[in-house]
Amino acid sequence: MPLRIILALLLLPCLGRPNLHAQEFHLFDRNVQVHGWLSQGFVYTDNNNWLTMNTTSGSAAMTDVGLNLSTQVTDNFRVGAQVFDRDLGKLGEWHPSLDWAVADYRFTSRFGVRGGKVKTVLGLFNDTQDQDFLHTFALLPQSVYPIDLRDAAIAHLGGDVYGRSRLPRRLGDISYTAYAGRRNDGLHSGYPYLLTQFGTYLKSIDGLQYGADARWSTPARGLLVGASRMDQDTSGRGTAVNPAGSALPMILAHEFSRADWTNQFYGQYVLHRLEIDSEFRRYVRDQLIFSGTSENDTDARGWYIAGSYQLARRWEVGSYYSRYTITSIFKGVLGQSVPPQTDTSLPLNHIYDKVLTIRFNVNRFCNLKVEGHFMNGFANAPYPDGFYPQENPNGFAPDTNALVLQTGFSF
Repeated sequence: MPLRIILALLLLPCLGRPNLHAQEFHLFDRNVQVHGWLSQGFVYTDNNNWLTMNTTSGSAAMTDVGLNLSTQVTDNFRVGAQVFDRDLGKLGEWHPSLDWAVADYRFTSRFGVRGGKVKTVLGLFNDTQDQDFLHTFALLPQSVYPIDLRDAAIAHLGGDVYGRSRLPRRLGDISYTAYAGRRNDGLHSGYPYLLTQFGTYLKSIDGLQYGADARWSTPARGLLVGASRMDQDTSGRGTAVNPAGSALPMILAHEFSRADWTNQFYGQYVLHRLEIDSEFRRYVRDQLIFSGTSENDTDARGWYIAGSYQLARRWEVGSYYSRYTITSIFKGVLGQSVPPQTDTSLPLNHIYDKVLTIRFNVNRFCNLKVEGHFMNGFANAPYPDGFYPQENPNGFAPDTNALVLQTGFSF
Protein backbone atom coordinates (compact mmCIF):
# COMPACT_ATOMS: atom_id res chain seq x y z
CA MET A 1 0.00 0.00 0.00
CA PRO A 2 1.50 3.42 -0.97
CA LEU A 3 2.89 5.41 1.95
CA ARG A 4 0.78 8.50 1.16
CA ILE A 5 -2.44 6.44 1.42
CA ILE A 6 -1.33 4.94 4.74
CA LEU A 7 -0.56 8.39 6.15
CA ALA A 8 -3.87 9.79 4.90
CA LEU A 9 -5.85 6.97 6.54
CA LEU A 10 -3.98 7.32 9.82
CA LEU A 11 -4.45 11.07 9.93
CA LEU A 12 -8.15 10.85 9.09
CA PRO A 13 -9.36 10.70 12.73
CA CYS A 14 -7.38 13.88 13.51
CA LEU A 15 -8.92 15.95 10.75
CA GLY A 16 -11.92 16.92 12.88
CA ARG A 17 -12.27 20.31 14.50
CA PRO A 18 -9.49 20.69 17.12
CA ASN A 19 -11.84 22.66 19.40
CA LEU A 20 -14.62 20.05 19.34
CA HIS A 21 -15.88 19.21 22.82
CA ALA A 22 -18.52 16.80 24.06
CA GLN A 23 -21.77 18.00 22.54
CA GLU A 24 -24.89 18.71 24.56
CA PHE A 25 -28.52 19.48 23.87
CA HIS A 26 -31.71 19.75 25.93
CA LEU A 27 -34.58 17.29 25.80
CA PHE A 28 -37.59 17.70 28.12
CA ASP A 29 -35.54 20.10 30.24
CA ARG A 30 -32.78 17.51 30.62
CA ASN A 31 -29.20 17.90 29.47
CA VAL A 32 -28.18 15.16 26.99
CA GLN A 33 -24.46 14.56 26.47
CA VAL A 34 -23.10 13.23 23.17
CA HIS A 35 -19.70 11.55 22.95
CA GLY A 36 -18.07 9.73 20.06
CA TRP A 37 -14.86 8.38 18.65
CA LEU A 38 -13.21 7.22 15.44
CA SER A 39 -10.04 5.14 15.22
CA GLN A 40 -8.05 4.05 12.19
CA GLY A 41 -5.28 1.48 12.15
CA PHE A 42 -2.70 -0.02 9.82
CA VAL A 43 -1.10 -3.44 10.40
CA TYR A 44 1.89 -5.05 8.72
CA THR A 45 3.24 -8.55 9.50
CA ASP A 46 6.33 -10.29 8.18
CA ASN A 47 4.70 -13.74 8.45
CA ASN A 48 1.11 -14.95 8.67
CA ASN A 49 -1.96 -12.85 7.95
CA TRP A 50 -3.46 -11.67 11.22
CA LEU A 51 -6.92 -10.66 12.46
CA THR A 52 -8.52 -11.68 9.12
CA MET A 53 -6.56 -8.94 7.30
CA ASN A 54 -4.04 -9.31 4.49
CA THR A 55 -1.36 -8.00 6.82
CA THR A 56 1.63 -9.53 5.02
CA SER A 57 0.97 -6.91 2.32
CA GLY A 58 0.01 -4.27 4.88
CA SER A 59 -3.63 -3.55 5.63
CA ALA A 60 -5.58 -0.49 6.76
CA ALA A 61 -8.82 -2.48 7.12
CA MET A 62 -8.92 -1.61 10.82
CA THR A 63 -11.50 1.10 11.47
CA ASP A 64 -14.08 1.51 14.21
CA VAL A 65 -16.49 4.28 15.12
CA GLY A 66 -18.92 4.82 17.97
CA LEU A 67 -21.44 7.37 19.19
CA ASN A 68 -23.20 7.47 22.55
CA LEU A 69 -25.82 9.63 24.24
CA SER A 70 -26.62 9.80 27.95
CA THR A 71 -28.59 11.93 30.35
CA GLN A 72 -29.01 12.22 34.11
CA VAL A 73 -32.80 12.05 34.51
CA THR A 74 -32.58 12.54 38.29
CA ASP A 75 -29.72 12.58 40.76
CA ASN A 76 -29.96 8.77 41.00
CA PHE A 77 -31.34 7.79 37.59
CA ARG A 78 -29.32 7.77 34.37
CA VAL A 79 -30.03 6.45 30.87
CA GLY A 80 -27.78 6.07 27.84
CA ALA A 81 -27.04 4.14 24.66
CA GLN A 82 -24.21 3.59 22.21
CA VAL A 83 -24.08 2.56 18.55
CA PHE A 84 -20.92 0.97 17.16
CA ASP A 85 -19.58 -0.01 13.77
CA ARG A 86 -16.29 -1.39 12.54
CA ASP A 87 -14.39 -2.89 9.66
CA LEU A 88 -11.66 -5.30 10.76
CA GLY A 89 -10.60 -7.38 7.79
CA LYS A 90 -13.43 -9.89 7.24
CA LEU A 91 -15.06 -8.97 10.57
CA GLY A 92 -17.65 -6.28 11.17
CA GLU A 93 -17.73 -5.22 7.51
CA TRP A 94 -19.74 -2.11 8.38
CA HIS A 95 -22.72 -3.82 9.99
CA PRO A 96 -23.75 -1.37 12.74
CA SER A 97 -24.87 -2.64 16.12
CA LEU A 98 -26.34 -1.34 19.36
CA ASP A 99 -23.37 -1.72 21.68
CA TRP A 100 -25.31 -0.96 24.84
CA ALA A 101 -28.50 0.76 25.96
CA VAL A 102 -29.05 1.00 29.69
CA ALA A 103 -31.22 2.50 32.40
CA ASP A 104 -29.33 2.82 35.70
CA TYR A 105 -30.82 3.65 39.10
CA ARG A 106 -28.58 3.97 42.15
CA PHE A 107 -30.48 3.78 45.44
CA THR A 108 -27.35 4.27 47.54
CA SER A 109 -23.63 3.88 47.00
CA ARG A 110 -24.02 0.33 48.30
CA PHE A 111 -26.83 -0.75 45.99
CA GLY A 112 -27.92 0.06 42.45
CA VAL A 113 -29.64 -1.65 39.54
CA ARG A 114 -29.32 -1.30 35.79
CA GLY A 115 -31.12 -2.99 32.94
CA GLY A 116 -31.28 -3.17 29.16
CA LYS A 117 -28.33 -4.10 27.01
CA VAL A 118 -25.70 -3.76 29.72
CA LYS A 119 -21.93 -3.81 29.46
CA THR A 120 -20.55 -7.01 30.99
CA VAL A 121 -18.15 -6.49 33.89
CA LEU A 122 -15.40 -9.07 33.39
CA GLY A 123 -11.88 -8.35 34.56
CA LEU A 124 -10.17 -4.97 34.42
CA PHE A 125 -11.07 -3.77 30.95
CA ASN A 126 -13.90 -5.73 29.36
CA ASP A 127 -16.42 -2.92 29.94
CA THR A 128 -13.98 -0.21 28.75
CA GLN A 129 -12.41 -1.95 25.76
CA ASP A 130 -14.63 0.16 23.48
CA GLN A 131 -12.90 3.31 24.79
CA ASP A 132 -9.56 3.13 23.01
CA PHE A 133 -8.62 6.65 24.11
CA LEU A 134 -8.37 5.41 27.73
CA HIS A 135 -5.64 2.87 26.96
CA THR A 136 -1.96 3.24 26.17
CA PHE A 137 -1.99 0.22 23.87
CA ALA A 138 -3.40 -0.02 20.35
CA LEU A 139 -4.43 -3.62 21.10
CA LEU A 140 -5.14 -4.78 24.62
CA PRO A 141 -3.43 -8.12 25.50
CA GLN A 142 -5.03 -10.54 23.07
CA SER A 143 -4.70 -13.52 25.42
CA VAL A 144 -7.44 -11.96 27.57
CA TYR A 145 -9.14 -9.33 25.38
CA PRO A 146 -9.19 -10.72 21.81
CA ILE A 147 -10.37 -8.00 19.44
CA ASP A 148 -11.91 -10.54 17.06
CA LEU A 149 -14.28 -11.71 19.84
CA ARG A 150 -15.20 -8.24 21.10
CA ASP A 151 -18.95 -8.47 20.48
CA ALA A 152 -19.20 -11.90 22.13
CA ALA A 153 -18.37 -10.46 25.55
CA ILE A 154 -19.02 -6.70 25.49
CA ALA A 155 -22.64 -6.76 26.76
CA HIS A 156 -25.65 -8.83 27.76
CA LEU A 157 -29.38 -8.22 27.46
CA GLY A 158 -30.60 -8.34 31.03
CA GLY A 159 -29.91 -6.71 34.37
CA ASP A 160 -27.23 -6.01 36.98
CA VAL A 161 -27.10 -5.24 40.67
CA TYR A 162 -24.02 -3.40 41.87
CA GLY A 163 -22.60 -1.40 44.73
CA ARG A 164 -19.60 -0.28 46.70
CA SER A 165 -19.01 -0.63 50.45
CA ARG A 166 -16.28 0.70 52.67
CA LEU A 167 -14.66 -1.91 54.90
CA PRO A 168 -14.11 -1.34 58.63
CA ARG A 169 -10.73 -0.62 60.19
CA ARG A 170 -9.47 1.19 57.11
CA LEU A 171 -9.25 -2.01 55.08
CA GLY A 172 -10.28 -0.31 51.86
CA ASP A 173 -13.54 -0.92 50.06
CA ILE A 174 -15.28 -3.61 48.04
CA SER A 175 -17.15 -3.14 44.75
CA TYR A 176 -19.43 -5.83 43.38
CA THR A 177 -21.52 -6.54 40.31
CA ALA A 178 -23.84 -9.49 39.68
CA TYR A 179 -25.72 -9.94 36.42
CA ALA A 180 -27.95 -12.22 34.38
CA GLY A 181 -29.26 -11.99 30.84
CA ARG A 182 -28.73 -13.24 27.31
CA ARG A 183 -25.81 -12.88 24.98
CA ASN A 184 -26.52 -12.36 21.29
CA ASP A 185 -23.34 -12.52 19.22
CA GLY A 186 -23.03 -10.67 15.96
CA LEU A 187 -22.66 -12.88 12.90
CA HIS A 188 -19.74 -10.79 11.65
CA SER A 189 -17.48 -11.80 14.53
CA GLY A 190 -14.53 -14.15 14.84
CA TYR A 191 -16.27 -17.38 15.82
CA PRO A 192 -18.87 -17.46 12.99
CA TYR A 193 -16.12 -16.56 10.53
CA LEU A 194 -13.80 -19.30 11.82
CA LEU A 195 -16.52 -21.93 11.27
CA THR A 196 -16.78 -21.12 7.58
CA GLN A 197 -13.54 -23.07 7.06
CA PHE A 198 -15.53 -26.21 7.97
CA GLY A 199 -18.43 -25.31 5.66
CA THR A 200 -20.66 -24.21 8.57
CA TYR A 201 -22.54 -20.92 8.35
CA LEU A 202 -24.24 -19.72 11.53
CA LYS A 203 -27.45 -17.72 11.36
CA SER A 204 -27.65 -17.13 15.11
CA ILE A 205 -25.61 -17.67 18.25
CA ASP A 206 -27.02 -16.69 21.63
CA GLY A 207 -27.96 -18.01 25.06
CA LEU A 208 -28.15 -17.42 28.78
CA GLN A 209 -25.30 -15.51 30.42
CA TYR A 210 -24.82 -14.80 34.11
CA GLY A 211 -21.93 -13.99 36.40
CA ALA A 212 -20.38 -11.73 39.01
CA ASP A 213 -17.36 -9.55 39.67
CA ALA A 214 -15.83 -8.44 42.98
CA ARG A 215 -12.91 -6.06 43.36
CA TRP A 216 -11.07 -4.84 46.45
CA SER A 217 -9.44 -1.44 46.61
CA THR A 218 -6.87 -2.36 49.21
CA PRO A 219 -5.45 -0.15 51.98
CA ALA A 220 -2.23 -0.01 49.96
CA ARG A 221 -2.47 3.14 47.89
CA GLY A 222 -3.19 2.45 44.23
CA LEU A 223 -3.51 -1.34 44.60
CA LEU A 224 -6.65 -3.10 43.32
CA VAL A 225 -7.31 -6.85 43.15
CA GLY A 226 -10.39 -8.70 41.96
CA ALA A 227 -12.02 -11.75 40.41
CA SER A 228 -14.77 -12.41 37.86
CA ARG A 229 -16.85 -15.42 36.91
CA MET A 230 -19.07 -15.82 33.85
CA ASP A 231 -21.26 -18.80 32.93
CA GLN A 232 -23.02 -19.23 29.62
CA ASP A 233 -25.45 -21.59 27.93
CA THR A 234 -24.86 -20.93 24.25
CA SER A 235 -26.56 -22.27 21.18
CA GLY A 236 -25.73 -21.75 17.52
CA ARG A 237 -27.92 -22.52 14.52
CA GLY A 238 -27.23 -22.41 10.82
CA THR A 239 -26.45 -24.54 7.79
CA ALA A 240 -23.53 -26.74 6.80
CA VAL A 241 -22.14 -28.37 3.69
CA ASN A 242 -23.64 -31.82 3.19
CA PRO A 243 -21.01 -34.44 4.17
CA ALA A 244 -22.27 -36.63 1.35
CA GLY A 245 -21.14 -34.07 -1.22
CA SER A 246 -20.92 -30.32 -1.69
CA ALA A 247 -23.23 -30.51 -4.72
CA LEU A 248 -26.09 -31.69 -2.49
CA PRO A 249 -28.36 -29.27 -0.61
CA MET A 250 -27.02 -27.74 2.62
CA ILE A 251 -28.08 -29.43 5.85
CA LEU A 252 -29.18 -27.88 9.15
CA ALA A 253 -26.43 -27.37 11.72
CA HIS A 254 -26.96 -26.96 15.45
CA GLU A 255 -24.47 -26.68 18.28
CA PHE A 256 -25.09 -26.19 21.98
CA SER A 257 -22.99 -26.06 25.13
CA ARG A 258 -22.62 -28.66 27.84
CA ALA A 259 -20.30 -26.32 29.73
CA ASP A 260 -19.21 -22.76 28.95
CA TRP A 261 -17.53 -20.70 31.67
CA THR A 262 -14.81 -18.15 32.33
CA ASN A 263 -12.79 -17.44 35.47
CA GLN A 264 -10.72 -14.28 35.62
CA PHE A 265 -8.38 -12.94 38.30
CA TYR A 266 -6.69 -9.56 38.13
CA GLY A 267 -4.63 -6.91 39.86
CA GLN A 268 -3.73 -3.31 39.17
CA TYR A 269 -1.25 -0.91 40.74
CA VAL A 270 -1.27 2.81 39.94
CA LEU A 271 1.29 5.23 41.35
CA HIS A 272 1.50 8.73 39.88
CA ARG A 273 2.37 8.20 36.17
CA LEU A 274 3.02 4.47 36.46
CA GLU A 275 0.39 1.76 35.94
CA ILE A 276 0.97 -2.00 36.21
CA ASP A 277 -1.78 -4.48 35.28
CA SER A 278 -1.94 -8.25 35.31
CA GLU A 279 -4.72 -10.76 34.64
CA PHE A 280 -5.31 -14.47 34.25
CA ARG A 281 -8.28 -15.87 32.34
CA ARG A 282 -9.37 -19.48 31.90
CA TYR A 283 -12.12 -20.27 29.41
CA VAL A 284 -13.60 -23.78 29.28
CA ARG A 285 -15.96 -24.71 26.48
CA ASP A 286 -17.59 -28.14 26.04
CA GLN A 287 -19.73 -27.90 22.91
CA LEU A 288 -21.87 -30.46 21.09
CA ILE A 289 -21.43 -29.70 17.40
CA PHE A 290 -22.66 -30.92 14.03
CA SER A 291 -26.16 -31.40 15.45
CA GLY A 292 -24.89 -33.47 18.36
CA THR A 293 -22.88 -35.99 16.34
CA SER A 294 -19.56 -34.69 17.74
CA GLU A 295 -18.24 -32.95 20.83
CA ASN A 296 -15.40 -30.49 21.24
CA ASP A 297 -13.67 -29.77 24.56
CA THR A 298 -11.70 -26.53 24.50
CA ASP A 299 -9.59 -25.18 27.35
CA ALA A 300 -8.08 -21.75 26.66
CA ARG A 301 -5.84 -20.05 29.22
CA GLY A 302 -4.34 -16.60 28.96
CA TRP A 303 -2.40 -14.24 31.16
CA TYR A 304 -0.41 -11.07 30.79
CA ILE A 305 1.57 -8.50 32.72
CA ALA A 306 1.58 -4.94 31.41
CA GLY A 307 3.17 -1.68 32.39
CA SER A 308 2.72 1.87 31.13
CA TYR A 309 4.32 5.18 32.06
CA GLN A 310 3.50 8.76 31.14
CA LEU A 311 6.82 10.33 30.24
CA ALA A 312 5.38 13.80 29.70
CA ARG A 313 2.05 15.48 29.07
CA ARG A 314 1.89 14.19 25.50
CA TRP A 315 4.02 11.04 25.62
CA GLU A 316 3.30 7.58 27.06
CA VAL A 317 5.21 4.31 26.73
CA GLY A 318 4.04 0.81 27.52
CA SER A 319 4.94 -2.84 27.25
CA TYR A 320 3.32 -6.18 27.99
CA TYR A 321 3.97 -9.87 27.78
CA SER A 322 0.90 -11.91 26.85
CA ARG A 323 0.75 -15.70 26.97
CA TYR A 324 -2.10 -17.76 25.48
CA THR A 325 -2.47 -21.55 25.33
CA ILE A 326 -5.33 -23.70 24.07
CA THR A 327 -6.07 -27.42 24.04
CA SER A 328 -8.76 -29.07 21.95
CA ILE A 329 -10.18 -32.59 21.99
CA PHE A 330 -12.85 -33.92 19.64
CA LYS A 331 -15.17 -36.79 20.51
CA GLY A 332 -17.85 -38.64 18.61
CA VAL A 333 -17.72 -38.75 14.81
CA LEU A 334 -14.95 -36.16 14.49
CA GLY A 335 -12.98 -37.76 17.30
CA GLN A 336 -12.31 -40.75 15.03
CA SER A 337 -10.40 -38.66 12.50
CA VAL A 338 -9.15 -35.52 14.30
CA PRO A 339 -6.26 -36.08 16.75
CA PRO A 340 -6.32 -34.23 20.10
CA GLN A 341 -4.29 -31.03 20.48
CA THR A 342 -2.94 -31.08 24.03
CA ASP A 343 0.76 -30.17 23.83
CA THR A 344 0.81 -26.44 24.58
CA SER A 345 4.55 -26.21 23.95
CA LEU A 346 3.84 -26.50 20.21
CA PRO A 347 3.25 -23.31 18.15
CA LEU A 348 0.03 -25.04 17.04
CA ASN A 349 -1.36 -24.58 20.55
CA HIS A 350 0.01 -21.29 21.85
CA ILE A 351 0.68 -17.61 21.18
CA TYR A 352 3.36 -15.79 23.16
CA ASP A 353 3.35 -12.06 22.44
CA LYS A 354 5.91 -9.44 23.48
CA VAL A 355 4.70 -5.88 22.90
CA LEU A 356 6.21 -2.38 22.92
CA THR A 357 4.09 0.76 22.47
CA ILE A 358 4.59 4.51 22.16
CA ARG A 359 1.57 6.81 22.39
CA PHE A 360 1.65 10.47 21.41
CA ASN A 361 -1.28 12.67 22.40
CA VAL A 362 -1.54 15.17 19.56
CA ASN A 363 -4.07 17.16 21.56
CA ARG A 364 -6.84 16.36 24.03
CA PHE A 365 -8.94 14.79 21.26
CA CYS A 366 -6.46 12.92 19.08
CA ASN A 367 -3.68 10.39 19.69
CA LEU A 368 -1.22 8.35 17.65
CA LYS A 369 0.06 4.92 18.72
CA VAL A 370 3.00 2.96 17.34
CA GLU A 371 3.11 -0.64 18.53
CA GLY A 372 5.30 -3.66 17.86
CA HIS A 373 4.22 -7.27 18.43
CA PHE A 374 6.72 -10.12 18.48
CA MET A 375 4.75 -13.35 18.50
CA ASN A 376 5.67 -17.00 18.72
CA GLY A 377 2.94 -19.51 17.83
CA PHE A 378 -0.38 -19.29 16.01
CA ALA A 379 -2.72 -21.56 18.03
CA ASN A 380 -4.69 -23.02 15.13
CA ALA A 381 -7.65 -24.40 17.11
CA PRO A 382 -11.45 -24.56 16.61
CA TYR A 383 -11.81 -21.30 18.53
CA PRO A 384 -10.62 -17.84 17.37
CA ASP A 385 -7.32 -16.37 18.49
CA GLY A 386 -6.41 -13.92 15.72
CA PHE A 387 -4.87 -16.37 13.22
CA TYR A 388 -7.32 -17.88 10.70
CA PRO A 389 -6.63 -20.74 8.26
CA GLN A 390 -8.84 -19.09 5.62
CA GLU A 391 -6.37 -16.18 5.46
CA ASN A 392 -3.31 -18.46 5.53
CA PRO A 393 -4.08 -21.21 2.96
CA ASN A 394 -0.40 -22.21 2.72
CA GLY A 395 -0.14 -22.87 6.44
CA PHE A 396 1.44 -20.93 9.29
CA ALA A 397 4.97 -19.87 10.09
CA PRO A 398 5.90 -20.35 13.78
CA ASP A 399 6.79 -16.67 14.36
CA THR A 400 5.07 -13.42 13.46
CA ASN A 401 6.32 -9.87 13.91
CA ALA A 402 3.70 -7.15 13.56
CA LEU A 403 3.75 -3.36 13.30
CA VAL A 404 0.50 -1.66 14.37
CA LEU A 405 -0.08 2.04 13.70
CA GLN A 406 -3.26 3.57 15.05
CA THR A 407 -4.78 7.01 15.39
CA GLY A 408 -7.83 7.79 17.48
CA PHE A 409 -10.12 10.80 17.71
CA SER A 410 -12.65 11.24 20.52
CA PHE A 411 -14.89 13.96 21.85
